[in-house]
Amino acid sequence: MTVSMLAPLRDTMHTISSGLLIPTIVILLSLLAVSVIELGSLLVESFTERRKLKVNVPELVEAFQGKDAGEIMVELEKSNLLRRQKAALGELSKHANLPAASLQALARRLLAGEELYYERITARTDLIARLGPMLGLMATLIPLGPGLIALGQGDTKTLAESLLTAFDATVSGLAAAGVAFAISRLRKSWYEDYLSAMESLMESLLEVFARERRTEEQ
Repeated sequence: MTVSMLAPLRDTMHTISSGLLIPTIVILLSLLAVSVIELGSLLVESFTERRKLKVNVPELVEAFQGKDAGEIMVELEKSNLLRRQKAALGELSKHANLPAASLQALARRLLAGEELYYERITARTDLIARLGPMLGLMATLIPLGPGLIALGQGDTKTLAESLLTAFDATVSGLAAAGVAFAISRLRKSWYEDYLSAMESLMESLLEVFARERRTEEQ
């Protein structure tokens, strides 16, 4: 009785798992393609933005001292900061006349916006690094069922094809995950440096604007 009830359930699971093989392989190949694209994007970023980013933050902070918002904007444009960093710091400088609390809130909002922007970039490769091994394992285990059946029937050709699919899936999943993980780690180290510089410069601007406001009040 139990065996007769188990048979249709087992057949259903086998049908579902067999049907998942093709979508799993397609997604796995897509992840591998995206990881290659992200690697190309990383190389472009390293030869463009990273090469341009040669900013002496203490020197730039010193250049802000004793200047008004217009002069600070000029200093920002002359600097080697990234375009996004210039835009965020420029936005803060444009609103230098806001009350201190409002200016600090704007600075926090701008910094949070930059953090969110960089998190979105690294989220893609983080997702690939997590999904790659899981999908690789799925595409490895699914063909092993038919392969074991073929082994019991003496069909070595089907067994070889199943094992080849399983091994290829494992390699593809690990390759995609490995490349994506390395990209994520490298980018996160870069972006932490960007954000640290941004935070220091924003704090310096807030200090300059507060000092200028006190001078005007006196």
